[in-house]
Amino acid sequence: GLKIKSVFKQKYDFNIEQIKNIYKGNIAISIGGDNYCYPWSEEYMCSKNEIIRKYCKKMVLWGCSIGPEDITNRICEDIKSYDLITARESISYELLKSFNSNTYLVADPAFLLEKVELPLPDEFIVGNTVGINISPLIMEYNKDTNIILKNYETLINFILNETDMNICLIPHVIWKHDNDKTAIDMLYKQYVYSGRVCKIDEGNAMELKGYISRCRFFIGARTHATIAAYSTCVPTIVVGYSIKSKGIAKDLFGTYQNYVVPGQNIQTNDTLLQAFQWLIKEEKTIKGHLVTIMPEYKEKARKAGEIFEREIIQRKRTSK
Repeated sequence: GLKIKSVFKQKYDFNIEQIKNIYKGNIAISIGGDNYCYPWSEEYMCSKNEIIRKYCKKMVLWGCSIGPEDITNRICEDIKSYDLITARESISYELLKSFNSNTYLVADPAFLLEKVELPLPDEFIVGNTVGINISPLIMEYNKDTNIILKNYETLINFILNETDMNICLIPHVIWKHDNDKTAIDMLYKQYVYSGRVCKIDEGNAMELKGYISRCRFFIGARTHATIAAYSTCVPTIVVGYSIKSKGIAKDLFGTYQNYVVPGQNIQTNDTLLQAFQWLIKEEKTIKGHLVTIMPEYKEKARKAGEIFEREIIQRKRTSK
């Protein structure tokens, strides 16, 4: 019976009367995961939350990640003011718990997303295709904006020249200002001649998960693309830029070493290739591990709803 209303406003543009009408006496849920991880986060999130808290009954930060480098005095005070926080990985959980005792460790809800399997391109060989995702965002996190692309080129050259695997280039975010297809189209034009490289133009999250689930390996820059791979037990390397990638990998494997390649730290053209060669060697172990732990891990995502019901809905009722 819980009704969910959402409001999207451009940064710093707050319609106070609209916020009052929507949130007065209601529960405000802040979603998005990494709301505090960008240069604009402090001013936007804290200013907005100051207004919302004047009217809402309870305020929740849902399925989030945040690193120590993101914490400012203002953000710290903002975090302390939430009635409930669910962190999607343990590194963020330990940090947030130190500021707000109403913090719980869960898993990203995307682990529970169903998949839809659409017809595959002719070049897509089920069980012997490497899925590759690249984003403009990850390229911007390195001082040398070309080195990320060079790493993907080195990786693709190795796959085509040294293995019998095919490649599928898969976007996950397609926005005008942040479009995975920009880099994907560049790579596709370079390698389409091989007859072993295909691309997916678009799809909703369930359809993209359907493509990713049929890959043998996955190399991804977008968090929810890699979650699509993890949750369908596809051995994966994450080209990450923030704490969320490390935290999720650590919770799944006990360490993020080898599983996450921080994009901002890449300095040579073969960094991603070295990670992929390690992944090939460990394929059976990693896949077997994911198959074993995934049912229990997904339960952590389901329990987030139970926590919300107990800590927010029931307490709201008893406080009336």
